[in-house]
Amino acid sequence: MINDKLPKIWYGGDYNPEQWGEEEWDEDVRMFKLAGIDVATLNVFSWATNQPNEDTYDFVWLDEHIDRLYKNGIYTCLATSTAAHPAWMAKKYPDVLRVDFQGRKRAFGGRHNSCPNSPTYRKYSERIADKLGERYKDHPAVLIWHVSNEYGGYCYCDHCATGFREWLKEKYETIDVLNKTWSTKFWGHTFYEWDEIVPPNALSEEWGANNTSFQGISLDYRRFQSDSLLECYKLEHNALKKHTPDLPITTNLMGTYPELDYFKWAKEMDVVSWDNYPAYDTPHSLTAMRHDLMRGLKSGLPFMLMEQTPSQQNWQPYNSLKRPGVMRLWSYQAVARGADTVLFFQLRRSVGACEKYHGAVIEHVGHEHTRVFKESAHVGQELAQLSDKLLDARVHAKVAIVFDWDNRWAIELSSGPSVAPDYVNEVHKYYDALYQQNIAADMISVDEDLSQYDIVIAPVLYMVKPGYAKKIEEFTTNGGTFVTTFFSGIVNENDLVTTGGYPGELRDMLGIWVEEIDALAPEHKNQIVVKDKLGKLEGSYECNLLFDIIHSEGADVIAEYGSDFYKGTPVVTSNKVGSGKAVYVGTSPEASFLQDLLSNLSEEKGIQALLDVPHGVEVTERWKDGKAYTFVMNHNSEEITFELDSTREELLTNKTLSGSVALEGYGVMILE
Repeated sequence: MINDKLPKIWYGGDYNPEQWGEEEWDEDVRMFKLAGIDVATLNVFSWATNQPNEDTYDFVWLDEHIDRLYKNGIYTCLATSTAAHPAWMAKKYPDVLRVDFQGRKRAFGGRHNSCPNSPTYRKYSERIADKLGERYKDHPAVLIWHVSNEYGGYCYCDHCATGFREWLKEKYETIDVLNKTWSTKFWGHTFYEWDEIVPPNALSEEWGANNTSFQGISLDYRRFQSDSLLECYKLEHNALKKHTPDLPITTNLMGTYPELDYFKWAKEMDVVSWDNYPAYDTPHSLTAMRHDLMRGLKSGLPFMLMEQTPSQQNWQPYNSLKRPGVMRLWSYQAVARGADTVLFFQLRRSVGACEKYHGAVIEHVGHEHTRVFKESAHVGQELAQLSDKLLDARVHAKVAIVFDWDNRWAIELSSGPSVAPDYVNEVHKYYDALYQQNIAADMISVDEDLSQYDIVIAPVLYMVKPGYAKKIEEFTTNGGTFVTTFFSGIVNENDLVTTGGYPGELRDMLGIWVEEIDALAPEHKNQIVVKDKLGKLEGSYECNLLFDIIHSEGADVIAEYGSDFYKGTPVVTSNKVGSGKAVYVGTSPEASFLQDLLSNLSEEKGIQALLDVPHGVEVTERWKDGKAYTFVMNHNSEEITFELDSTREELLTNKTLSGSVALEGYGVMILE
C-alpha cells in the first residue's frame, strides 16, 4: 500500500489552482467530489510562485489549497516544483542554464531546462525541498512526495565536463585504465591528462542521433548524465526524508524513455510512478509492455499511474480523442498490470500556453455536462467499490523478458552492422508474441533473480555484463529455458568486443559459433524454414534486418535459411544445458514465427493462456490473499463473446457469469 491514510486505488491527477481564481476553486472542489477524485497533485511547476526572489519563500497560497482540498476529502500528492527554475535564477546565475548538443548556451525558457551539475540548481532545489519538508511534515493531507517532474535531457556545459571527469576518475582511477577501456589507440585518441576529456557532442565525437566515433566515451556520458540527474533527485529525496521518514517519495518516469537507466533510478524511489501517453497508433501490447516494465523496476511491486489524459493530448502530430469507453479501458489496463492509482494530467484545462489543448477532467466549458467528465465520474465510482479487493494485488508470471538500458545505449551507438534494428522494437516483438496469446510476462533487469521463472527471454543481448553469462547458465542447468537472438554476446560492459568468436561468453552455452552477420535493408526478406514440424512450428516464415551465419557446435538445428548464399545453414538452434535448454534465433522473424515458437516453449513448461478469447482481447491477472482477479479487456470497437469454463463473479456489475459471455466494444470485466 502506498500510504494507508487512503487505503484504496487513488483517483485524481495534476491540479494547477494557481492558474485560476477563487470562483473556479469552489467549482473545482464541487466537481472533484462528483467525479470521485480523492487525490490532487499540487505544486509541480510552481517554483516561481513559491520563490519570487533569492531570499523570499511564500507557501501561503499552497497552504490554502491543500487545506481547502483536505476539508473536502481530497488528499495531496505534493510536488517539489523544481522541474523549471524561476526566471530570476537564470538571470542572476546563468550557470543554471544548460548547454545543448550543438554546444549552444540556452536562454531562459521551456522546462527541464536546468543543468543537473549546476551548483546553483542543486543548491536551490535541495533548499526548497527542505523547506517544503519542514512545512508540511505533519500535514495530514500529504500522502506522498513528487520530486520534480519527468526528469530528462542532457547537458554539455563546463560544469558537466568537470563532473564527467570526476565521474570517470572514480570509475577508472587511472588514465591508463580509461584509455584501455575506451580503446583510444584507435584514431590516436590517447588521453594524457583528465582535463583533455570533453563531453561527446556535435563539437567533438558525436553527430546526429546516436552517431559517435567512440562508443565507449558516448556510452559513459549517457551513464554519467543519468547518474547526474539521479543525484539531483537524491538531493531532494534526502532533504524530504529528513523531515518525513515515513512518507513515500517518487518521481514520474516515462516508460521506455531512452535517456535514463530506470532500473538504477528505481532503487532510490519508494514507489515507481509513470506517465502513460500512447499515440493513436501505439500497439496495445506496447502500452502493456511499458506498464509491465514499470512494475518490473521494483521486482513486481505495484506502481502509480501518475499521468494519463482523460481525452486527448496536445503534443503529438495527431491528437485524436479517446473514443467513448477507451479512457476507462486504458485505466483498467494499467490497474490490471499493477497500478494502484489512476491519475490524470490534468484536472482542469489550462487557458494559455502549450498545454491549453491537452485534455482534462474539467474542460474549458467549465461544467460537468461533458462526455469526458461523465466517463471520469463513472470510473471514479467503480474504483471506489473495487479498491479493497485489488489494492496491493500482485501479478504472477513464469516468463520474463530482460530489458537493460546500458545494452540499449550500446546498440543505439553501434556503428554497424545496420541502422535498422531498434532495441525497444525487438524486445516488443517477443513481448507481443506472448501478449497475443495472453501469456503473462515480467520485464526484468539483469540483476533480477531468475529462479522464479521457467522461461527467460533476452532479445538482442548485445552487451553481456560481468557474471551474467554464468547466471544464465545456472538458470538453464537447473531446468530453465533461455531464449536470445541475433547480435547477442558481442561486447562486454565497456562496449569492447569479446574476442574468440560470436556470441562471446554465450557461445558454449548456446552451442553455436556465429561466423558473420549479414545486414540488409529492411525490405529484403529471407526465410526461416523449419526442418521438421515441431509443435506449432512448421513450414516457412519470413525474416529480415540481420542474418547470423551460424555453425552448430552441438546445438540442434531447428530451422535453416531459405535463400541467399547461406541457404540451408542454421538460423534457429536449441542447445541442451543441464536440465534446461538455450534457444538462439539468428534473425528478426515475422510475428507468426515468434508466436509459434513461444507457444511451443510455454506449453513445454505448462504455461497456458488464462482464457481463450478473440483477437484484440487482453487478459491478465492480479493475485491477493490467494484469490485471482482476472481482467478481460476488449480493445475492439465491436462486442465479442468468449467461454468461461467455471462460474465467476464479475466485480464491476456484481453479476455471476458462466458459459458464453458477451463483452461490449472497449468493455472491461474483472472476474473473481
